[in-house]
Amino acid sequence: MRAFVFPGQGSQKVGMGVELAAASPAAREVFQEVDDALGQKLSAIMAEGPDDALTLTENAQPAIMANAIAVLRVLEKEGGIALADKADFVAGHSLGEYTALCAAGAFSLADTARLLKLRGQAMQAAVPVGVGAMCALLGADVAKAQALADAAAEGEVCTVANDNDPTQVVLSGHKAAIERAVAMVKDFEIKRGVLLPVSAPFHCPLMQAAADAMAEALAKCPPGPLSVPVFANVTAAVASEPADVQRLLVEQVCGRVRWRESVIAMKAAGVDQFVELGGKVLGPMIGRSVIDVAVTSVVTMADIEALLAGL
Repeated sequence: MRAFVFPGQGSQKVGMGVELAAASPAAREVFQEVDDALGQKLSAIMAEGPDDALTLTENAQPAIMANAIAVLRVLEKEGGIALADKADFVAGHSLGEYTALCAAGAFSLADTARLLKLRGQAMQAAVPVGVGAMCALLGADVAKAQALADAAAEGEVCTVANDNDPTQVVLSGHKAAIERAVAMVKDFEIKRGVLLPVSAPFHCPLMQAAADAMAEALAKCPPGPLSVPVFANVTAAVASEPADVQRLLVEQVCGRVRWRESVIAMKAAGVDQFVELGGKVLGPMIGRSVIDVAVTSVVTMADIEALLAGL
């Protein structure tokens, strides 16, 4: 069985999509459609930067999605495959869940771009700059990370935001609490704590205003039927009913990204092939979370051709 998976924030880089757009009309169509939907030349920011403009949450989220969907469209239109015929499941890391749902036909490309632009703006606006922070814990499992978060909180928000793999967990919350957590890592036998260069504390209760904004947006633009079921971030379980998907996307804004558990659950469901489209971030996490699976990351035309040969 095969799962197609889609990367989250942090996988953006200036120059993304350029090679694909030069080689493929299908990719160019995706970038143009996203530009038109947003009323901005996002493709130019993706291609040329500047880096700080691409890193802005409201740009990074639709950009990462557009890049991954461009890879998928090349596979489908020029490779002659249909996702529903080649994938048993889809999943994505945080914003990547929207990409996965777009791939599965639950949202149109234009709607996905607009939803992610709004999501980025709402997440940015939910907490004043400087109030929140995030840190990556390296050499930590989720139990150690939770113990550290509890100790560092001191009445403030400090919680596990991303359970990425058995060696990497991300904390999110109030800035002072996150800084305390980084200072205390050795006490909890954690190798390192690194403050992340993010503009807001994602996936924690401080994001409630953003969750409310997404609830409103998704009520106006609800997901439709899925051609392939999705493994949802907040449950690490299959969702296939549009109403469930809608509810889980709202919960996801403040909820934990249970990526490690999702990967384990996909393997338990029979997945032995993982294909990451549009990035090379999730592959290593998958490899650290489960054994005896094949992992392929597909970004370039050469990657696409190699994948098509094996599908």
